[in-house]
Amino acid sequence: MHLPDRWAGATLALLACCWMACAAVYAANPVVPAAAARNGYDYYQIGDLQAPRPAPTEAALMLKGGGAWNHDAFAWLLAKAGHGHFVVLRASYADDIQNALYHEIGGVTSVQTLVFHSRAAASDPAVLDIVRHADGIFIAGGDQANYVRFWRGTPLNKALDEHVAQGKPLGGTSAGLAILGAYAYGALDGGSIQSAAALADPLGASVTLVGDFLHLPYLQHVITDSHFAARDRLGRLLAFVARLRDEGHGEVIGLGIDEGTSLCVDADGVGRVFTVDDGFAWLLQPSGIPRLAPGRPLHERGARITGIGTQSRIDMHDFSVQHPAFSTIVDVREGKVVLRDETLPLPPKPATAVHSGGKRPPAPLPVRK
Repeated sequence: MHLPDRWAGATLALLACCWMACAAVYAANPVVPAAAARNGYDYYQIGDLQAPRPAPTEAALMLKGGGAWNHDAFAWLLAKAGHGHFVVLRASYADDIQNALYHEIGGVTSVQTLVFHSRAAASDPAVLDIVRHADGIFIAGGDQANYVRFWRGTPLNKALDEHVAQGKPLGGTSAGLAILGAYAYGALDGGSIQSAAALADPLGASVTLVGDFLHLPYLQHVITDSHFAARDRLGRLLAFVARLRDEGHGEVIGLGIDEGTSLCVDADGVGRVFTVDDGFAWLLQPSGIPRLAPGRPLHERGARITGIGTQSRIDMHDFSVQHPAFSTIVDVREGKVVLRDETLPLPPKPATAVHSGGKRPPAPLPVRK
């Protein structure tokens, strides 16, 4: 008489177990809509999304200046992600970084790539699930104006901040580096401003700086720049910092990263450089608050430039540098950079600086990065 009741109870228990198991699988591996149903993004993946993460994650930042890869830097980043599940975010191209991470660098359980084509994708539940379950995230190069327009002020923006706050690593290269600081050059006018133009009018409409985007530890008063020496960006970083300080952000400093070079910052705030071509991270610390006027060139004195090389270490708490690769004072006179030390590793005779030589020829100017 009671046998059907026992069957019913067993059936309900079995269904509950199945539901819990399915929920656990979904939590670890969110369902990605078919291509036809995705809202403004493309999706790629490689590896085993269901495998457990081999090791714990650690908080870390990787600031890469674009260009060639240093495998040791990426191996460092993947280790900080516990060799687990990595996510690449971008707004152009496809799965090339994903494949390089998985096949060339190795030591990663899976890699997923999200390629954004609209702002709507930054609120898509499937996108947010992927980002929230990532053990590590890397933001690719391209056009930072897309990142600003697609991500700033969205749920994805919040999820990226939360990712780092949870003790997980985040990296970015070129355009992906440009948005990591508290302030960013947004390239919102459709171009990539050159040093001469930025120095000629730091308050000009082409100096499109944005704030209140990512909020990352150790970068609360930093604006970054990429492809630094090869594209002669010292002048424009001086102009960016001057404008921000003129606007009331008096503690802002600049951090430029060379091509093929990464500044990797551990959870304790100590940064070291990996490079494939004797590159550096460039720390720019101005001496005061400039007086800017619309349409007038920058004029200031006493900005300190410190080079961070492979033998150096930077403490991101106070930006002190042990064993700097070089250090000098820079003046700007009527929009022209005057280097007091003529041995800095910059391209020879750029239009915006006065010095006697350098290590590398200038690279072609980018369309926008």
